[in-house]
Amino acid sequence: MNEVRNDRLVTVFGGAGFLGRYVVRQLARRGWRIRVAVRRPDLAGHLQPLGNVGQIKPIQANVRYRDSIDAAIHGSDAVVNLVGILAASGRQSFSAVQAYGAGQIAESAKEHGLDRIVQISAIGADAGSSSAYARSKAEGEQAVLEALPASVVMRPSILFGPEDDFFNRFAQMARLSPVLPLVGPDTRFQPTFVADVAEAIARAVEGEARPGTIYELGGPQVKTFRELMQLMLEEIDRPKKPIVAIPFGMASMQAKVLSLLPKPPLTPDQVELLKSDNVVSEAARSEGRTFDGLGIVPDTLAAILPTYLWRFRPSGEFSRQQAG
Repeated sequence: MNEVRNDRLVTVFGGAGFLGRYVVRQLARRGWRIRVAVRRPDLAGHLQPLGNVGQIKPIQANVRYRDSIDAAIHGSDAVVNLVGILAASGRQSFSAVQAYGAGQIAESAKEHGLDRIVQISAIGADAGSSSAYARSKAEGEQAVLEALPASVVMRPSILFGPEDDFFNRFAQMARLSPVLPLVGPDTRFQPTFVADVAEAIARAVEGEARPGTIYELGGPQVKTFRELMQLMLEEIDRPKKPIVAIPFGMASMQAKVLSLLPKPPLTPDQVELLKSDNVVSEAARSEGRTFDGLGIVPDTLAAILPTYLWRFRPSGEFSRQQAG
């Protein structure tokens, strides 16, 4: 572990989640002291082994409440906002969390003397989108850049890695279900390894990204939803599992019913998202607003998926013994 440089403190909002643990690890390796601002700091104990003793400190904060944001940012030299939700629930609406909350973090950072933050958005963020998720992500970007124009925005495509809720979820489904239902099988994605995105964020925190720039972070391969699932099925030794396409109209009706559950597996807003490709734009590529512009070579699916999907094979890690 690197020696901690006690003169540098970064506040990471939402740092206890999937992407957060990788961001915290990268910042800890660079010697930052890290204040992890989360709603439930009692559930952030898994972050402690990522740094030296006392280097990582979870604190309570809620992006809907300005006082808690101010307390979290006080004394910080840098701020990262990772907070995001995939499904709205009660007062945790897309607008409150991803638009208003992001703007309040930027305003607070400005009042505390910072000239920028690193804001994590998503490919597909669009103020004119039919998806409330995508609209709120765009509104959050705008609020941050209006308050602090030098801020850096990162828009990753769908993330994958050992703790992901994408390949793991469908692999578990494939293990239990006779078929694999898909909504939008022809929609294109550009999956990106979570550790690569964390590296991009850490470089932005250290001032290695262009100020006032929106980066789009996609992996080296563009594949349809169906192609990704076929790749996953091959990896878990179930290549003949039938993939069944669910029409958008039927999926929307099913999602409305499923939304009544406490943790719905599919929402109407997610169905809307699946109607649009989730890939890096040509403009971002031509302008160097990608991994390449940050000097990062992203990992491939083939390099990473075998390291964690083996547990879904019929015989686990022993399914593919090398001959001889």
